Amino acid sequence: MLKDIQNQKDWRNIDIDRVGIADIVYPVVVKDRSKGKQHTIATISMGVNLPHNFKGTHMSRFVELIHKHRENISIDSIGEILHEMRDSLNAEESQIRLSFKYFAERKAPVSGQISLMDYGCDFFACLSGSGKDLVITVNVPVLSLCPCSKEISDYGAHNQRSIVKISVRASKLVWIEELIEYAEKSASSPIYALLKREDEKFVTERSYENPTFVEDIVRNITELLNSDNRIEWFEVSSTNMESIHNHNAWAVITKDKRQGMK
Repeated sequence: MLKDIQNQKDWRNIDIDRVGIADIVYPVVVKDRSKGKQHTIATISMGVNLPHNFKGTHMSRFVELIHKHRENISIDSIGEILHEMRDSLNAEESQIRLSFKYFAERKAPVSGQISLMDYGCDFFACLSGSGKDLVITVNVPVLSLCPCSKEISDYGAHNQRSIVKISVRASKLVWIEELIEYAEKSASSPIYALLKREDEKFVTERSYENPTFVEDIVRNITELLNSDNRIEWFEVSSTNMESIHNHNAWAVITKDKRQGMK
């Protein structure tokens, strides 16, 4: 029988907060609001705490768990993975982060041409004596047109692509698509992968009639998240990649709805 080195006693009497695997790339299946399931590729990190009396943890068990659950990655299954990590590795705390691209079909506003948009998503979950914590993050590209530029210019106004980042803790299921919609409603216009000439005209004119500062975007999203009773905590930020300045504009709002603004 092969010797189990990891389970041998360590004499330095030092606890390790987290030990595990980082940045393993693996095919997974995530929940899709319109189609039920979606295949994608995730970059995954997993870890547990290690008491001072153990020399090491069993790294292979992390990969075994990901492979076991790869066909159904959801809020519910993440909780199950955390429990199995903790039990199989004799740990008190466990955590997992999955970063992946989520694809959604988008229809051009006039021509109706359909294409796929990709959105960067992140699930971070941990399990400890105080319970389970899950934060869902979605990054959404949008269009913002400067209200000041529109007001002072005789011709047109400068605009830029903005990256909206929404992170939430929720008491009930919140779909990725819903967070995407909150971001797109709050900017000058959504961004599309495919636009014909008539669509470009529509998007250009729509954004001109709906100018937004970076401050407007985060405040607009905050209003929507405030009215969603499922959301318990959120952080929303927008980074505007300026087209006429040598810097970006940035704003962030963090709120715990049980405790008020932070």
